[in-house]
Amino acid sequence: MADLFGSAPDSGANPAGDVNRPLADRLRPQSLGEVIGQAQILGEEGPLGVMLSSGSLSSLVFWGPPGVGKTTIARLLARETDLHFVQISAIFTGVPELRKVFEAAKIRRQNGQGTLLFVDEIHRFNKAQQDGFLPYMEDGTILLVGATTENPSFELNAAVLSRAQVLVLERLSLADLERLTQRAEQELGRALPLSAEARDALQEMADGDGRALLNLIEQVAAWQVKAPLGREALATRLMRRATKYDKSGDEHYNLISALHKSIRGSDPDAALYWLARMLEGGEDPRFLARRLTMMSTEDIGLADPQANTVCLNAWNTYERLGSPEGELALANAAVYLALAPKSNAVYVGIKAARRLAKDTGSTPPPKHIMNAPTKLMAEQGYGDGYAYDHDAEDGFSGQNYFPDGVKRPVLYQPVERGFERELKRRSAYFAKLRLQRNS
Repeated sequence: MADLFGSAPDSGANPAGDVNRPLADRLRPQSLGEVIGQAQILGEEGPLGVMLSSGSLSSLVFWGPPGVGKTTIARLLARETDLHFVQISAIFTGVPELRKVFEAAKIRRQNGQGTLLFVDEIHRFNKAQQDGFLPYMEDGTILLVGATTENPSFELNAAVLSRAQVLVLERLSLADLERLTQRAEQELGRALPLSAEARDALQEMADGDGRALLNLIEQVAAWQVKAPLGREALATRLMRRATKYDKSGDEHYNLISALHKSIRGSDPDAALYWLARMLEGGEDPRFLARRLTMMSTEDIGLADPQANTVCLNAWNTYERLGSPEGELALANAAVYLALAPKSNAVYVGIKAARRLAKDTGSTPPPKHIMNAPTKLMAEQGYGDGYAYDHDAEDGFSGQNYFPDGVKRPVLYQPVERGFERELKRRSAYFAKLRLQRNS
């Protein structure tokens, strides 16, 4: 598939055959300096800029969304380093085809020419196939440039990652898309028949994907209209591009992380936005209900004990009403959690308690709090000296309940927020009594 982001064409009419080529192909850049966007890697101080200026290009993995120039940059890298460019797709390439690619690269190397092998969707190769690249990368037969839309940390072998530098390509900004639109208009020889608002809407529809924008521009340019179209007219004629969202991939985890951190950060507007993004992307509302309930225990806890009930009720409401009505209950829960007082004191406490439990192993409880159902156990001192708290004047004996020899820790440290402010007062009260009873 052709990549994009080319420079403005030379003045004058294009050859007759060019007008039948896709706009993305006609705007393909001829040098890295003509690429729109990705300044963070292509600039003089960016990793690729530094590699090229030093004359030392290493194997690379381009990680980024579709339509941001991964193929184009790889092709131009080959041109600027005088390497033979070979492009394959992991979707359509099997082991026999890979062997042919490697053999051809060997012959090329013997004849004094290097090979830049561009592998699109490299994460689609299994472990054995990925391992097959290693000897050819190590002996210099190929310089590998892989492209992936998935997180390389999860999808690529550690051995491949250790021999390649991962570069993150970003979705194109609206400013980038405007520059691309202007280049397209110059190539077409006319302005798009759109109002300023409709022009903005067209670029928003592309969702950061330059290839998608050029495809939309080709559609709009073909319309015969008497006056510029507004935003509503454009929306009627064009279907909005589906939101990028993979319910089992990076976007799934990125967006649920954004929702969680917005709630933790007490921002109800951001919480609603990320909740909406996930719902619009087709996320299962039950997954969201489960995660909201988890947030109520992890980030709010006893600072607002009602938060967990709100989430469970919202989950139950969704199960009864379904979509879309039940999703409002999830929105209510998200806003409630965002505005609730926050505390992870119990979360921190149970983690510390589990660490202590591992450290102390199978140390038994002190004998005075163990039952003695048999005569033998009573003779061994089980239950001896136990003080029944209800018999104490204030209902508190102050006894030790940790194993003998284990220094008493402070695992639960409530915060000065919400209901935990009251729990902190109670904890301090019992700590003071305990100290008095054991002094």
